[in-house]
Amino acid sequence: MLLVLSTSYADAQQQQQQQQQPRPGPVRRPNTYVELDEQTRKAENKILLEMFKDLRVADVRDGMDWIGYFGFGSICKSVRPLWRVSGETKPVVGIARTARYLPYAGPYPEERGDPYTRWQSRYYGTVNPYPWLNEIEDGDFLAIDVSGVDAGLMGSENTLRCLMRGARGFVFNGGGMRDTDEVIMQRIPSWGFFISQSMVQARIQYDTKDVPIAIGGVVIYPGDIIIADNDGVIVVPRPVAYEVYKYAMIGLQADIQTRRRLYEQLGWEFDESVEPVPIPVPLDR
Repeated sequence: MLLVLSTSYADAQQQQQQQQQPRPGPVRRPNTYVELDEQTRKAENKILLEMFKDLRVADVRDGMDWIGYFGFGSICKSVRPLWRVSGETKPVVGIARTARYLPYAGPYPEERGDPYTRWQSRYYGTVNPYPWLNEIEDGDFLAIDVSGVDAGLMGSENTLRCLMRGARGFVFNGGGMRDTDEVIMQRIPSWGFFISQSMVQARIQYDTKDVPIAIGGVVIYPGDIIIADNDGVIVVPRPVAYEVYKYAMIGLQADIQTRRRLYEQLGWEFDESVEPVPIPVPLDR
């Protein structure tokens, strides 16, 4: 009985000590990408884009698993591509450029007709600007948090402006894209939860840019690597890019070799998906 009491007392003391110890706070990753000088940023991005250009979402998912990032990176499966060409095997790869828009807080306009035209013009200039658009660099993948709102922030005209500046694609956590027949015809890569019909006025308002955002349960920092194909979208944190690339590339190389042998046995003609891919950065670095 004494032994039991002593053990229980010791357990109680240990629990009390554990409760008194300060609990660790959340781990916050610094947003250092925005602090890089232009020359360093562009040089690093060029290498990263080359590293990931042939890696499928599935390969990158495996690479993330291989370094222990099991529950991270894969954006919610409900985020789907607006279009994909049948038989297309190459993913869309880019460097995350982020922006956030919030639900519009009012007041709602009373103007109608021509006065409304003038009001909506002011709205785009003051409430819902696109300050990030003229900052797009070659290789950027636009990750835009529209707070789940059904509003067509992007469409057939302004996506072309982004494309002209070097944008690779778009991913939204709401609608975000409208004019989709033209967007598909123009082959603008886009992923989102749904398609929007409306313009943005009285629906969303600009908040900030170049900050961490969340889309589909995944935090996206400026400078992260975004890979998207018909399997969905995955985000690679920039600090672990090489480790993910290494194991993803090992997996892709093995897959190509195995499938190529099976093509031969089936008597199939080789296609792009079984052609060898270059290794831009050594895997034994």
